[in-house]
Amino acid sequence: MEELVRSMAEQLLRRGSVDDEVIRETAARLEGLVARLRAFGEEVLGETLPAMAFDPGHPAYRVAPGLPVAALERLGATGGTGYGAARPVARPAGADGAARPAPRPAAGEGTTRPVPGAIAAGGTLAGPAEQAPGGAPVAGTAEPVPAGGPVAGRVEPAPAAGGRAHGAPPGQPWAAPGRRVMAGGPLAGMSAGELVEAFRTGRLGVEEVTRYVLQQIEVLDPHLHAFVTVTAEQALEAARHRDAELVRWRRGGGEAGGGGGEAPGPLFGVPVALKDLIDLAGVPTTAGSRVRAGHVAQASATVVRRLEAAGAVIVGKTATHEFAFGATTDTPFHGPVHNPWNLEHSAGGSSGGSGAVVGAGLLPVALGTDTGGSIRIPAAACGTVGLKPTYGRVSRHGTVPLSWSLDHTGPLAATVADAARVLEVLAGPDPLDPAALGAPARGLVQAAEAGATGDLRGLRIGVLADWARDRIHPEVEQAFRGALRQLGDMGAELVEIGDADLPPAGVLTLVNRLLALAEGGAYHAATLARRAGDYSQEVRIRFELGQFLLARDYLLAQRLRTELARRAAAVMERCHVLVVPTLPIPAPRLGQATWTPAGAEPEPVPEALIRLTAPFNVTGQPALSVPVAVGASGLPLGVQVVGRVLDEATVLRVGAALEQARGPLPR
Repeated sequence: MEELVRSMAEQLLRRGSVDDEVIRETAARLEGLVARLRAFGEEVLGETLPAMAFDPGHPAYRVAPGLPVAALERLGATGGTGYGAARPVARPAGADGAARPAPRPAAGEGTTRPVPGAIAAGGTLAGPAEQAPGGAPVAGTAEPVPAGGPVAGRVEPAPAAGGRAHGAPPGQPWAAPGRRVMAGGPLAGMSAGELVEAFRTGRLGVEEVTRYVLQQIEVLDPHLHAFVTVTAEQALEAARHRDAELVRWRRGGGEAGGGGGEAPGPLFGVPVALKDLIDLAGVPTTAGSRVRAGHVAQASATVVRRLEAAGAVIVGKTATHEFAFGATTDTPFHGPVHNPWNLEHSAGGSSGGSGAVVGAGLLPVALGTDTGGSIRIPAAACGTVGLKPTYGRVSRHGTVPLSWSLDHTGPLAATVADAARVLEVLAGPDPLDPAALGAPARGLVQAAEAGATGDLRGLRIGVLADWARDRIHPEVEQAFRGALRQLGDMGAELVEIGDADLPPAGVLTLVNRLLALAEGGAYHAATLARRAGDYSQEVRIRFELGQFLLARDYLLAQRLRTELARRAAAVMERCHVLVVPTLPIPAPRLGQATWTPAGAEPEPVPEALIRLTAPFNVTGQPALSVPVAVGASGLPLGVQVVGRVLDEATVLRVGAALEQARGPLPR
């Protein structure tokens, strides 16, 4: 123990020579303390939530920031976060099609500046966006999807990729040759709201729709590999129960309180899937890992009970990256989830299974969790809506944690209105979760409906311009410019948030990773000691790293979080929402390790995928990813709308406006 303490003092703490007596006494006390803690056996605590809670709406986070951005920038905008590989693959010499570096504008002065047009490729301000490279439609130009299609769904070649190979492997376009998978038939793509209305009016039966969905899953999931468990028997039983409820309700006159049973709830009959971190009683929760093979949930999570109380029909569990600690949903226990737009590409993660089933049109709604972007990343990759609510808005009880102080649960949905509908059901206090907030979530569907009118007059939208210029793929940049143009056309006032307002995204992402590594490492410490070989190497290394972070490092990250939350709150006093691309790249190929931004060194794909999403888990703000275009590669592209704490209504309003301006995606 003495040698360990001496080594840590010199190498980890970077201390000079330490007195031998101090080393001996410290080692002896440490040995006694650790012996008591390890004798306890922390695994007996099971899923007990720790007595700590981050309330982003607390007045303490609205006081003036104490540090200038320059001080925070000492953490560095790039570099190791412990998430991606420590030694990324070297940049290939003469990479074909590499984009030329664009000149960076002078650093801003920290003021909020009007944005007369959209952010252009070189970081200047420009007017309307043009068509994306290769002739692919940009936001607002996609044609409606032709009606019909085979009931069994469509497995067809993905559209040929146009444009040049920006950041792709040498001599290759970004998109790999492949096929895409989309649900077909008259029910494919129906929203949750449309289904509820069809059930209420008798145009459709719940069992009829449930059988149709299960048939589609049986045909298409062998290509997507998105489901871990399909609960067909339970789903059909629940569907028959819902149909019986409808009969009683109609016999009573079809009115609430009419003596004929309860009126259909807001998700009545809607088929829903759950990320396989969320407990459903009697069904395995594997968390994507061999470590939990054979585990069966004894009770349902709070979010599941609320879904079922609102009338939803649970049809199964979707794949997750192992213990949600990855952004590609590709782990040995389950294998990779495939992107429905191109099966050779990643669906994102860690809620990749939920993203794929909604993106393919199999379901209108699936639940995911989000610690560093795990709802929004697959939403952007798969062309769906993804909503991370305010931290604490939705209970975590019954959900396998990754990082207690960063974890959020929320919907991936076909439409913004569907996401609003689901959040109204899920939100609210929970005595089983000490971080759950009591603030009600009302009027969200109405907010989405208001946004769909296309009127955003009176809203100030902050553009995270520096973030949107830093290592961004040209297709993403093109789509983002188009979205900014549309927001301005709908009456919003666009203002640029300068580099003295918020530090680089990499600073907030570093804090996110420190918290996730430390908390995830603590949760898995006992299991790692017994069953380390049952983890995939990638995820094991991340959790092992968490074992070596000191308490001072963890508390430093939490103190930095306070400062960053205050700085974000100060920015939000000047605008109603912020906008930034959800991902800096289109969905990567399966197994792709790095990408090469213009004029920069290769970036590990896992680092790239979380770079623009992880900051808002740190600040706890609500964040919505909305698909705004399909790029030249044939892959969907998303924009992130970030709001004030507990103001999901405005976020959904802006998201619905972008959705309406875009029109139907060309599936």
